[in-house]
Amino acid sequence: MTAAAIESTWQKSPPLETVQRALRETTETLAYELADSGRQAPQWNDFQWLVARAAATIHGVSPLLSRSLLWQGPGGWGKFLEAQRAQTRTRYLRLQELLELLDTEARGATVPLIALKGAALHALGIYSPGERPMADLDLLARPADAQQAHQMLYRLGFQMTYATSRHQTFEPLNAQVAAPFGESSGNALKIELHTHIGESLPLHSVDISTLILPARPHDGVNAYPSSAALMAHLLLHAAGAMAQRAVRLIHLHDIAKLSGRLGSRDWDELLSAGSERNETLWWAFPPLALAARYYKSVPHEVLAATAARCQWLLRRTARRETLADVSLSNVWVTAFPGIKWARSVQEALRYAATRIAPSDETRGQRRQMVRSQPAMAGSAWESMSQARRIPRWLISRPGRPETLLPVRRALDEQP
Repeated sequence: MTAAAIESTWQKSPPLETVQRALRETTETLAYELADSGRQAPQWNDFQWLVARAAATIHGVSPLLSRSLLWQGPGGWGKFLEAQRAQTRTRYLRLQELLELLDTEARGATVPLIALKGAALHALGIYSPGERPMADLDLLARPADAQQAHQMLYRLGFQMTYATSRHQTFEPLNAQVAAPFGESSGNALKIELHTHIGESLPLHSVDISTLILPARPHDGVNAYPSSAALMAHLLLHAAGAMAQRAVRLIHLHDIAKLSGRLGSRDWDELLSAGSERNETLWWAFPPLALAARYYKSVPHEVLAATAARCQWLLRRTARRETLADVSLSNVWVTAFPGIKWARSVQEALRYAATRIAPSDETRGQRRQMVRSQPAMAGSAWESMSQARRIPRWLISRPGRPETLLPVRRALDEQP
């Protein structure tokens, strides 16, 4: 895409208030419909149906909607969902082949790996090919095995393109640019290699690596030691996303589908595991409460137990927040999105300071976002210095580029 085309894409935008109303309406409707579809299509206008495509893409649920909805909608809507399902299925099969190759190579290199999140949910049969998008393949290696894992990936033709405190991203040499909108089977197969599983909420470090790692892992690709361990990871990942207002409906769907398979012993294992590691699972209540808003599979006693461990302010806000509030369906940039997750006044002040003067890693992540999505370079916000961003926070309500880009892409596909 040329620079002129990028700039044109960002200039073509309805008023943000109009986009926000449509995103909130379509997001909330699709969330309830995915959980329990009615038989009558929403009475949306043409603009709302296009924004609904963006909402489904943002939340990673287009393939699921293609089969779960009991209504058709306009012709273009159904074709879009079916195309997304086909792309997702083809991509999953490619990822599965890669996972099998990694298993073989890791056995030969005597490296234990744990297949995380989406790969694990597929392995349990919770999803069939084509239902759940997977942007990349998440793997966990023990810190002592990290170097061997790196060398193995290099031998397979992957190079490390980016590293954060959470993971290292590996991509194939000469990886092609990702498709501009929605799921695409042709997008490069990325691997995110983790040596620990943790989140900063918003600064307090929560690490559940010892819960995720099997006691005696075998060489090659391992499963989680238990369903409770997988649930802990899903909840912590969703909590981290909520703290950044970036949770997705697919995260809640994962939690709900796995919840339906857990018995009382599994839930007891999860709750007791937190206590054994001096981790009270205070962060588990917000994602569970959000999932329970749309789905009926989260037990009331589990909600009560985790609510009792959650600090008052976070517990209170979690009970009233909707998916549109704490996801990319919230179009507005805010200065301190995760401040309610702070566990003390001191932590809240330190968090505010990191937002005003972001770390080198945060600045690097912003640059990586622009590199991985060239169209983001046309966003005035993404190209703006921190010194200029702060006044914008104070005097205006800027829109989030990562939200507006898929909306504009959806509008560009208007017949």
